[in-house]
Amino acid sequence: MSTLPQVLRASWDDFVRECESLRPDLYRYCRHLTRSPWDAEDLAQDTLARAFVTLAQMGDAPPNPRPWLFRVASNLWIDRMRRVRRETSLDEEPSTSRDARSVREAAGTLLGQLSPQERAAVVLKDVFDLSLEETAETLGTTVGAIKAALHRGRGKLQDPAPEAPAPPPAVLDAFCDAFNAGDIDRLAALLLVNAWVEVVGATTQYGREAAKGTVLWGMLFGASRMPDTLGKPPRVELRAHRGEWILVHFYAHEGGEAVRALTRVTATPDGVAHVANYFFNPELVAEVCAELALPWRSNGRDWCKS
Repeated sequence: MSTLPQVLRASWDDFVRECESLRPDLYRYCRHLTRSPWDAEDLAQDTLARAFVTLAQMGDAPPNPRPWLFRVASNLWIDRMRRVRRETSLDEEPSTSRDARSVREAAGTLLGQLSPQERAAVVLKDVFDLSLEETAETLGTTVGAIKAALHRGRGKLQDPAPEAPAPPPAVLDAFCDAFNAGDIDRLAALLLVNAWVEVVGATTQYGREAAKGTVLWGMLFGASRMPDTLGKPPRVELRAHRGEWILVHFYAHEGGEAVRALTRVTATPDGVAHVANYFFNPELVAEVCAELALPWRSNGRDWCKS
């Protein structure tokens, strides 16, 4: 049992490398479904994880991996939207919390204007130019159902207007200050004892001490192993993006600074509960930086010096 994590990790790394050429299309598909770069990245990661498990249970690899991944993503997203609809219909008590409000707004927009299957059909047919037959196969339905979904769904894919976030909580300012000071002890002290910290799609650590020696260390000092930077620790800035505050990581290069990672921090009154660092997610970093008008560079999976 002690070697199982290493075996699984090696298999996961091989799987991710095999899917690397499909990753931009998968992200783009998820982006059209969810209408949010952050939700698209989450859905893409969930799709890869589900595909990894499903592939291990299949006798043969799928002959057409791209539509197969689209089908996995479609099923996950449709199930998620159905769950949101059920939760929303059961939520009879009014709530002023931001999370509850955003769930209701998402359900009203996504399910009131356009059903999940309608949205998926429009994206597959009009954005990715799949045939009616391919679209029906990907969504597990009939050509007639796809024709009906396209008739109902076309022209309803506009993005929601972004909202302005509330002022950032003090713990986010403290997180940035500790990070830019290179003070890993102070940074770790901001975490709850049971916090979980992840480099999305690469590694996850549970608990303050485990995160301190791995993910937080890499975020602070990993630039020393990156061959195309000046080796200096990155600096972070808080930026408002689509109704929330995110950390933008600037790395020093010969030609000037560029963003190579983003971080979302889930803060509570008692400290930081979750840190999600997006380092191996070039599609997300590119889109967010374009919206913020910031220069950026991509990180490959083999980004560090040997």
